[in-house]
Amino acid sequence: MSFESDIASNSPGSPWWRFEPRDLAPLITLAVLILFFSVASRGFFSLGTITLVLQRGAVLGIVSVGLTYVLLCGEIDLSVGTMALWTACLCGVLFEKPFAAGKGGVEHIPSAAVVIVVTMVPLLVAVFLGFLSGFLTMASRMPSFIITLAMWNIAEGLARYLTQSQKFAVPGFLEVIGNGGLRINRDFSIPYSALLAGGILLAGYVVLKHTRFGRYVYMTGGNREAARLAGVRTSWIVIASLALCALTAGIGGLVNAGRLGSVSQDQNADLLLNAVACVVLGGTSLFGGEGGMGRTLIGVLTFSVLKVGLDQINWIDNFMRTFLLGIVLMTALVINGLLARRQQVQ
Repeated sequence: MSFESDIASNSPGSPWWRFEPRDLAPLITLAVLILFFSVASRGFFSLGTITLVLQRGAVLGIVSVGLTYVLLCGEIDLSVGTMALWTACLCGVLFEKPFAAGKGGVEHIPSAAVVIVVTMVPLLVAVFLGFLSGFLTMASRMPSFIITLAMWNIAEGLARYLTQSQKFAVPGFLEVIGNGGLRINRDFSIPYSALLAGGILLAGYVVLKHTRFGRYVYMTGGNREAARLAGVRTSWIVIASLALCALTAGIGGLVNAGRLGSVSQDQNADLLLNAVACVVLGGTSLFGGEGGMGRTLIGVLTFSVLKVGLDQINWIDNFMRTFLLGIVLMTALVINGLLARRQQVQ
């Protein structure tokens, strides 16, 4: 498949009904998982399960948005997990400072301005660190996984130094977002975190499919040299994508901290691997230039259904759940890879 045809198939104006075999594989995987767990677990096919899937997949959906942009550029960001941790830790530490907590400590109700400061400052710092990762990647011409691996350790080290391995509280509105929801009836509610994730996914889709920046992301990942010769400043596209990835990782870290009710050093341990699995499971290529938010959404739903379904099967112990999770993910990823290779040959 040529560079021009590959960009055309992913371009903002391409018809949404144009399907390839690789596009259908994630949907088939999701349908098979729903059918299997509906049979294997008596209470799986219920409104409560839908709520649980949405809540489980919210943080992954938020983080996967930025990661999709990075992968579409043909790069990788290994620091998303610790970036989420660092953002949450900085928020917690700032929230317990006297200017925020007041004389009454964390029981004191802070003003709206204080809440904005303790949430926006960590996010701005995360964006700066993501920008730094992108700038150093382009300036040094080193692979992004090397630079972001170093940033992984930097963010984790900063979080450990800042918290001294202690727990910190977070603003109350984060707890509401992490655990509250829009109740539809007694058995079903839409989590606020899922609504936030849906909004971020939608914004990511609009930018990717209907803006010049989104088109340049596809061009950078499809053929960077051709894109550069066409006048695209590919270095800045990569830098912006890594900064965006750090932003979504930070938002995901704050939402996860709100869901847990506090900030601790051991949270977000599996966030990187799970987010990468979601994006790739949806069909976005690790080599850049192919994929999108729709595929990422399917990947997040598939991974969340798999996790929730395995947890609801009583006759599978915890050790076997991890094993089966790996087996199913490996099978789905191999099938996607084979279909992608067949599509490229055609």
